[in-house]
Amino acid sequence: MTSQVSSPAEQADTTVVGEQRTPAGGKDVRRLDRVIIRFAGDSGDGMQLTGDRFTSETASFGNDLSTLPNFPAEIRAPAGTLPGVSSFQLHFADHDILTPGDAPNVLVAMNPAALKANIGDMPRGAEIIVNTDEFTKRAMQKVGYESNPLEDGSLDGYSLHPVPLTTLTVQALKDFALTRKEAERSKNMFALGLLSWMYHRPTEGTEKFLRSKFAKRPQLAEANITAYRAGWNFGETTEDFAVSYEVAPAAKAFPPGVYRNISGNLALAYGLVTASRQADLPLFLGSYPITPASDILHELSKHKNFGVRTFQAEDEIAGIGAALGAAFGGSLAVTTTSGPGVALKSETIGLAVSLELPLLIVDIQRGGPSTGLPTKTEQADLLQAMYGRNGEAPVPVVAPQTPADCFDAALEAARIALTYRTPVFLLSDGYLANGSEPWRIPEVDELPDLRVRFAQGPNHTLEDGTEVFWPYKRDEATLARPWAIPGTPGLEHRIGGIEKQDGTGNISYDPANHDFMVRTRQAKVDGIDVPDVEVDDPQQARTLVLGWGSTYGPITAAVRRLRRAGESIAQAHLRHLNPFPHNLGEVLRAYDKVVIPEMNLGQLATLIRAKYLVDARSHTQVNGMPFKAEKLAAALKEAIHD
Repeated sequence: MTSQVSSPAEQADTTVVGEQRTPAGGKDVRRLDRVIIRFAGDSGDGMQLTGDRFTSETASFGNDLSTLPNFPAEIRAPAGTLPGVSSFQLHFADHDILTPGDAPNVLVAMNPAALKANIGDMPRGAEIIVNTDEFTKRAMQKVGYESNPLEDGSLDGYSLHPVPLTTLTVQALKDFALTRKEAERSKNMFALGLLSWMYHRPTEGTEKFLRSKFAKRPQLAEANITAYRAGWNFGETTEDFAVSYEVAPAAKAFPPGVYRNISGNLALAYGLVTASRQADLPLFLGSYPITPASDILHELSKHKNFGVRTFQAEDEIAGIGAALGAAFGGSLAVTTTSGPGVALKSETIGLAVSLELPLLIVDIQRGGPSTGLPTKTEQADLLQAMYGRNGEAPVPVVAPQTPADCFDAALEAARIALTYRTPVFLLSDGYLANGSEPWRIPEVDELPDLRVRFAQGPNHTLEDGTEVFWPYKRDEATLARPWAIPGTPGLEHRIGGIEKQDGTGNISYDPANHDFMVRTRQAKVDGIDVPDVEVDDPQQARTLVLGWGSTYGPITAAVRRLRRAGESIAQAHLRHLNPFPHNLGEVLRAYDKVVIPEMNLGQLATLIRAKYLVDARSHTQVNGMPFKAEKLAAALKEAIHD
């Protein structure tokens, strides 16, 4: 869904925080600058779908937004249990925002487990909407409630709205030929309708979506739409909800353009397709399904019309093997995976380093080690990407910082791979992959030219004057070797994992040649042209906070809080992790203190300390969730004054 945003100069910011008016209907309408909503229930309650629909309507309305889906690894986790709770958090505002928010203003809890799992995150005074039909004695005992929290006073500090969502949904659908169980499944649409009324969200898009989703079962589509409208009407007529809320479009948050809501994995998939078009090469994806990377395989499989070929292999090793073969054959080759898959692909990545072929390894990081936390986020694969191969096998590493930025990071990774003939790691993570935000659709003339020239004929003259093709004769500027498509007459050459002779590519066990080739491959990566790191330091601070990847949002939000409170702090964020920007050492040495927040135990800090001999301090978190801005701001403030 797209929305057109005009120039900020053309729109007046009319939002007044806290303004309240009473429309003709009699209910008060209060204007807010931002809201954080969390939908929570069982895995089968449709919370992710509910959150997605609310997000899509919010994006079409023009708010800035950021989301945080959170769900169990099991396809259908035990119903009514704490491990089975699935939630979706959405932060939307009339101004630029960076995170899904720390503490929800509104919680929709579909059962006792959802309430208990999320109540600890709710600030006093927050609104809590609960489905009273699920608060049976057995359901409450299952999660450790000794008394009914809706009646024992434990929720007195909150604005509690007890709503029999299941009963109201079944009543609304009594005219449909549905079983009670089928009717109950629509209670998430009733809840969505109620929240859509509360926050004045558009409805047309959701109704169109439901008709499309259930096109083969039109009665089910109409039942869901009826439940959705019933939720809206309930909010309009019940006395329990005396106030609704408006959050104006974020007119000044975006440059002019056409926008759509996009998740990180979808943006990455679009970036890969765009890179292949800009390079005028077919795109080949060799992949094996793995959470949280599978969405990229699903999406790319829809785009055969753009010359995309997707291969779902029998395992991780076959997936990257096919991708490397496609690279040898002249395609823009990609393999997608997560941390456990990278471990299995490591030998073939080393082969790609030896063959010096362009290959994108997309690692959507998740909690580890081993199977770890498949649906939770982490940044703990950095050292694996840097060093997780035998021998000296340097690979460039690129990391996006927001869901929308995954599009640009894919283009940048492709640029490096194609220009320098090297495999490239793209390190996203579960937080970026599943989260979403508005993305400005770029104009075609804004996209980089990624076209490459394949080898066409001989490139070397022997002493006797014979013209030959040397597969490892390098470009003087990039140290890239020629890309010779198999079957091209006169360009036959040997490939394989055994060390090559410089120039000829023949097998070589010569010690001096091996030393030269190892150092040349390293020099090629070291010499990659990457932009200088930019520093945001309006106050000439003495403390720098340095981040990479998905920590950008929480770090930037924390820095803003500190500056509003009168603290002086500088910020820099890395996209390129190998090689580092050439000015990074100079930047680091300009500050008395350097703090590096990471969702690992200090991997970037280890690299920074080793390379630049800077006493970088780590601030780490490995709980499977992104940083909260408030806690991070407190830690950074402590570092400033330490």
